[in-house]
Amino acid sequence: MSGFDPLASFRLDGKVVVITGASSGLGVRFAQVVDGLGGIGVLAARRKERLDDLVGTLEHAEAVACDVGEAGANEALVEHALDRHGRVDVVVANAGIANAVPAAKESVDGYREVVDIDLVAPFALARAAYGPMRAQGSGSIVMVASVAGFRSMELLPQASYVAAKTGLIGLTRELGLQWARHGIRVNALCPGMFPTEMTTGVTDHAEVTEMFEAAVPMRRLGRTGELDGAVALLVSDASSYMTGQTLVVDGGVAC
Repeated sequence: MSGFDPLASFRLDGKVVVITGASSGLGVRFAQVVDGLGGIGVLAARRKERLDDLVGTLEHAEAVACDVGEAGANEALVEHALDRHGRVDVVVANAGIANAVPAAKESVDGYREVVDIDLVAPFALARAAYGPMRAQGSGSIVMVASVAGFRSMELLPQASYVAAKTGLIGLTRELGLQWARHGIRVNALCPGMFPTEMTTGVTDHAEVTEMFEAAVPMRRLGRTGELDGAVALLVSDASSYMTGQTLVVDGGVAC
């Protein structure tokens, strides 16, 4: 078919994309993917200086200091994007923390902190984006959950993280259902184990890495770039008829 471009729907030219947790790990790569697709990145994290360094390597992006765990921070972030660009087309709720400790040794306050950052903050971000997205009749919300929402691993005890990510998958399904009529799509990306700042306790020790790799059907951890296609799909119109879904990229762990 002459002139047919199956990749055209993946483009984000002129679209405003808010990404939290963009100063390190998967968030950096997500920002690079969005920039490569032509999107305008509003990149948020607590460590502004690291965001500034990242923005210096991108074509269309800005850095915003934001602690998603603070009251009103998510709402202020969306308001900033609206003030600067007049619209918000995509939000990627990527900011997260983990507390790898046996449940019997995890404090209630520590548990609450993880749930606040990993589950409550994504809801606050989505809720803040709902109004402008409904007004414009379109929008894509991507919740970055985890394969931990489907399977617990004896090697990595983390009750708070598992509970939060499991809840995030349920929240994705519920918001996808409630907001579909307004043209707002809500989907979740569920990565397996990838080498990031958060997973250094695993990936910095060869013997521990080998134990985790043995539990993965593909017998290895994820590699840089292996989430690019999934992210591009969920943030773009390539997934325009997809909502309330979870996309698992984990080497087969959740099979």
